[in-house]
Amino acid sequence: MTLNFEQKLQNYARLAVQVGLGVKPGQRVLVQSPVDAAPLARLIVREAYAAGAGFVDVRWDDDDVQLARFQLAPGGTFDQISKWRVDAEIETAEAGGAVIAIRATNPNLLAGVDPERVATHQRAWASYRKPYSSQVMTNRINWNLVSAPIPGWATLMFPDATEQEAMEKQWDAIFAATRADQPDPVAAWHEHLANLKHRRETLTGKQYSALRFRGGETDLTVGLADDHIWGGGSAETPGGITFTANIPTEEVWTAPHRERVDGVVVSTKPLSYAGTLIDGIRIEFKDGRIVSASAKQGEAALQKMIATDEGSHRLGEVALVPHSSPISRSGLFFYSTLYDENAASHIAIGAAYRFNIRGGIDMTNEEFAAAGGNDSLTHVDWMIGSAEMDVDGITKDGSHEAVMRGGEFVI
Repeated sequence: MTLNFEQKLQNYARLAVQVGLGVKPGQRVLVQSPVDAAPLARLIVREAYAAGAGFVDVRWDDDDVQLARFQLAPGGTFDQISKWRVDAEIETAEAGGAVIAIRATNPNLLAGVDPERVATHQRAWASYRKPYSSQVMTNRINWNLVSAPIPGWATLMFPDATEQEAMEKQWDAIFAATRADQPDPVAAWHEHLANLKHRRETLTGKQYSALRFRGGETDLTVGLADDHIWGGGSAETPGGITFTANIPTEEVWTAPHRERVDGVVVSTKPLSYAGTLIDGIRIEFKDGRIVSASAKQGEAALQKMIATDEGSHRLGEVALVPHSSPISRSGLFFYSTLYDENAASHIAIGAAYRFNIRGGIDMTNEEFAAAGGNDSLTHVDWMIGSAEMDVDGITKDGSHEAVMRGGEFVI
């Protein structure tokens, strides 16, 4: 059965609400969307009401407005933020609501902007948003990220196509990556989530003390936090709402130990960060902390990101993704972490998710750090996996077990 565009878009909106958010009757919902993605946002609003939402609100974003500020606003003003935009998230979370974000921006939007302006804004935004991001990092609310094509992003992905053709090609790529092009995508997602659950439970049961990554120029040993838990696929709020934070998702991940990461790691895909492309990342760790960092492109943005705070000098996530994942097989580079992190194993600089350590949600900051958890204002994933990557699990007695070979799971 071949679906037309309208049917695929409807499927996508239904997936976002039913599989992504898991909206419950009477729940409040906040939708965050670029103005260019208004048709999808409107469908999500309708799907949320159909699922029983009591009130659905929309917060609009616009690349052109953001770019104008960074290009034209006077210096010394970039620590000012629109607090009401964050307050909408906090208010929704405090009301027991759900938040869905349609993330779509031109990856090169701020390429010509002074990185200090961007870094100042990022720090101010992350600091004020900390109460909300803490809710997200502990799964206290049901939340979800999806995406949609916008012209500047689509033409970057497909530079040889016209703008209209690029938008159509990007929609096709997104529908395929999210299974929205299948006749019953909800059923397909339930099967996929069951497979991810089996993988994460198997890895949690192993309780490896560390993972060793070897491939290309990478030789990195990532110690794992004490009594760590692997995540992957769907999750559950304390109130029992099942949701899937990212659509698409192909990863299983856990918390590194903040003081037990050693070696050299080199990126295998570019990173789109805060409107800048960073490529050719090479970082060396010793005793968990970054001791040197460079990039072939966007190094200034990388250094500013690492300098965010003490926690941004350490890792908060390590994730495993098979090289044969659907996004990897597509051969496309999306210039978006939401997609590209699901094409390759990756690590994240910055904060760890509290739920990746048993009891971490209820720990004090000191207890969480003692267990190996990392805290930071930032959390940035970047890709290190490839068809050459081998991953060993190191047991507590120091022996090695094969987890991945040539980028594929063997465990």
